[in-house]
This record gives sequence, structure tokens and C-alpha cells, in this order.
Amino acid sequence: MTDQEYGLWTSEVLAKLNFAHPDARPELSFSNPFELLIATILSAQCTDKQVNKCTPALFRDHPNAESMAEMTVEELAPYIKSCGFFNTKAKNILSACRDIVNKFGGSVPSDRESLESLAGVGRKTANVVLSNAFGVPAIAVDTHVFRVSNRIGLADATTVEATEKQLMEHIPEEQWSIAHHWLIFHGRRVCSSQRPKCDICTLTELCKYYRENNNAVCR
Repeated sequence: MTDQEYGLWTSEVLAKLNFAHPDARPELSFSNPFELLIATILSAQCTDKQVNKCTPALFRDHPNAESMAEMTVEELAPYIKSCGFFNTKAKNILSACRDIVNKFGGSVPSDRESLESLAGVGRKTANVVLSNAFGVPAIAVDTHVFRVSNRIGLADATTVEATEKQLMEHIPEEQWSIAHHWLIFHGRRVCSSQRPKCDICTLTELCKYYRENNNAVCR
């Protein structure tokens, strides 16, 4: 495809994703940047649904960085045990909270460099917080975004970093944040890892994966 043709194809893909998932939104429950940061750290290798079961009690009892920073690992662990890897996550959360208090005046920083300086915060987590808490355009590439974008053809990459870079090049900046949610919803509801539901997918006529497999894997 020419650049113009690819641009038109991308626009059509995004329009169909929007049509298929008009309810796309963050599925982690949060009411402020601090809650989103903690929930996102907990979501590593855990479902948003499970995180949402844990955080209400945690945020009720420890609603800010100052309160949480005073906890010990042993005190925090029972709140988050069902999220998996709870000891490591507890250590990272407490370290991040102490830095938020001591270095950033108790408020979650709103710039990438500062966010990524916090324990347990990599580029993906920083993108989630920047996008959903501060309205900064960003594309967080999780397992769903990586799989779906490369299957469809929005990206052609073997790493998360390269996928993010290509998506940022191909998708208009004003759609970065919502496209992230469209791709996640599509991955969870339709384009599953093992058996993608091509029979109900609205993107088959545009999809690289569907075209290359001639529908054989979807029957």
C-alpha cells in the first residue's frame, strides 16, 4: 500500500474498532491518579477484575501515599495477596509511595521520567497513568494491544517497544489513548490468544492475520 492507502486503511480499522467497542474505557477502578498508579502496579500478571476486588478495602484504609508509605510489607500483603506476586508488588508499592511523599510532595508526578523513576513503574504503567489520570496522549502496549495490533497489521513488530513506536506513527495522536482501549477490548472479547473469534469479528476484511490464514484457523 502507498502511504495514502495505508492511512485510509488505518482510519477504517480504527472506525471499525470504535464501532465494535463504543464502551471501551479503563477497566481498573480508580478515582484519582494515586489509586490508578497502585491499581496498575497490581495489575501486572493479574486481571483487572481481580485487582478491582482488592483495591476498595486498601484505598478505604490507606487512601493516599502518605498513609500507604507508613505500612510494612506484612501489613500490605493481606490486602493484595490475591493479585499474585504480592511480596514483590508490596515492596514496589511501598517504595513508590515513599518516593511520592519524599520527592514529589505526596502527589503522583505527571511526567514520564518521574513516573518511571518509581519502583514497579515501567513504560507501560507510566503510559496508563499518563493517559488515564492526566489526559496525556499515550499508548500502553500490554499483551492484548501487542497481539491484536500485530495481527491486524497496525504494527509489524516483535517487541513491545517497537509496537508502541509503530502505533504512535500510524495512529493520530488524538486517538492514541482511546485506541489503546479499543485494542484491549478487542483482544479480550474477540481476538483471543488461542482461538480468535473471526466468525464474529468486524475486521476480517481488513485483517492481515485473517487474510494470511485464509480463515483456516478460525473455523
